Amino acid sequence: MSTRNTRSETEETAIQLFRKMATRTILFHQAAAQSLGLFPTDLKSADILNEAGPMTAGELGKKTGLSTGSVTALIDRLEKAGYVMRKKDPEDKRRVIIVPLTAGKANVKQLFSSLSQSTVSLCRQYKEEELHLIFDFLKKVTDIMEDELEKLK
Repeated sequence: MSTRNTRSETEETAIQLFRKMATRTILFHQAAAQSLGLFPTDLKSADILNEAGPMTAGELGKKTGLSTGSVTALIDRLEKAGYVMRKKDPEDKRRVIIVPLTAGKANVKQLFSSLSQSTVSLCRQYKEEELHLIFDFLKKVTDIMEDELEKLK
């Protein structure tokens, strides 16, 4: 078998595995959100806020691709559930900043603790240099996903 065919088979396997992992990730996050009484978009939006920090509703809308009305309803749900609070922008009192709250993080952290532990156990099966290669690959895949997400918007 030629190197080209082997490479094509390897690339096809990579695509299939990424699709499978993406599907399982979405299903996991959907189940996690439901167990917290949230919608999957709510949970991921809270995650975006925790990752990026406080932002306006408009900025959150741009990051999520949600309409203004949908973002307002999402923020209402997250605020009611204790994951965020609205705060006046100190630089422009007409604007409101959405601030993530630490209280909701404990529930999410507990929900993801088994997954975190399993991931740590998996990482311990690899050498440090292997992990650096894996992490580099995953970062590049994440960058590709961000680029592709922008194209869809």
